[in-house]
Amino acid sequence: MCDDQTERDIDEYFRRNGLTRRQFNVGTTAAALAMMLPPVANAVEVAGQDVVIQTPDGEADAWFVHPVDGAHAAVMLWPSIVGIRGSFRAMGRRLAESGYAVLVINPYYRSVKGPVIPEDKGFRSPGMRDVLIPFARSLSPETCITDGSAFVAWLDSQPAVDASRKVGSIGYCMTGSYCMRLAAAMPDRIGAGCSFHGGGLATEQEDSPHLLAPKMKASFLIAIAENDDERNPQEKVLLREAFDAAGVEAEIEVYEGTLHGWCPPDSDVYNEVQAERAWSRMLVLFERELA
Repeated sequence: MCDDQTERDIDEYFRRNGLTRRQFNVGTTAAALAMMLPPVANAVEVAGQDVVIQTPDGEADAWFVHPVDGAHAAVMLWPSIVGIRGSFRAMGRRLAESGYAVLVINPYYRSVKGPVIPEDKGFRSPGMRDVLIPFARSLSPETCITDGSAFVAWLDSQPAVDASRKVGSIGYCMTGSYCMRLAAAMPDRIGAGCSFHGGGLATEQEDSPHLLAPKMKASFLIAIAENDDERNPQEKVLLREAFDAAGVEAEIEVYEGTLHGWCPPDSDVYNEVQAERAWSRMLVLFERELA
């Protein structure tokens, strides 16, 4: 999760590798790093556009990218605490090139349209944490469900979406729990969920996502950062117990050598090898569950 301990872990990572945050950021904007994503084998031609979706709380801006031909399984891509930006659009396009209709969501649409912070800034950039934390705190399990339901209804109405197929949901960091909450709220529509370095998946709260497992019909990929696991090793145990007790299929793995935030290509702790391995496991899950 994004907190002071995560900051200390990442500072130690830079120290061990003889780097500073400033050295990392020079020449590594979101756009530049997005271009570094490996190409998709047998990529299909895709088209993307900015869209506006009506929700119970107003108009949500998002980016919709999909193959130019045919109707396909839909996937919701929920960004991390930094919000919608070039790196998540790049990942959405990459997934679309594998044959999915992808909605890249602005979770903060109630407060701001488009990117919340500059593309060359991140959560750990000076002053950005104070900007992002209030936005993150404006969201709740309830907004997750109302938003997700509206987005699925919108996706089901699009010609590029095959509404007879289940929907996938991907979340990073604070939105990692969304894949579980939405699977419980819409068990007949959500067929697969992926949490990448997600936080708060199994807590002591009465509304903890893992307690919702009996309501789920989806299958999951839970990709855990190594430093997150070091801080809370019991979380993966609680997740496994909850999924197994409910008969929910889930691949739960701690990715060796990773720090919280290791998947997006513009992260200062991006781990390409492990990010690619997690991406490949996601594709396997989607190929099986969203067919």
